[in-house]
Amino acid sequence: MKYIIFEDFSGHPVPFIFPHRVDHADMREQLPYTRVLSAGYVDMVDGAFRCHGGAPELQVSARDVDAAIITAKFAPRQPGEADIA
Repeated sequence: MKYIIFEDFSGHPVPFIFPHRVDHADMREQLPYTRVLSAGYVDMVDGAFRCHGGAPELQVSARDVDAAIITAKFAPRQPGEADIA
């Protein structure tokens, strides 16, 4: 899968994961956020996310922190708990 992490309007990172057949640039055009923090490819290896590569067309690469950001978004939440991770 591919991913892009944007900065939302509150300054929090927001990951989007999408299929390989969709270009990073095409996905970027569809989303309202102004700042791209990173992008690349994401795999699950031994139950953990692994981010690598980059998106030259967006002039960004995968960062060491990206897998942790994506993992946090998949963490269970209590009913009514805000998603600010």
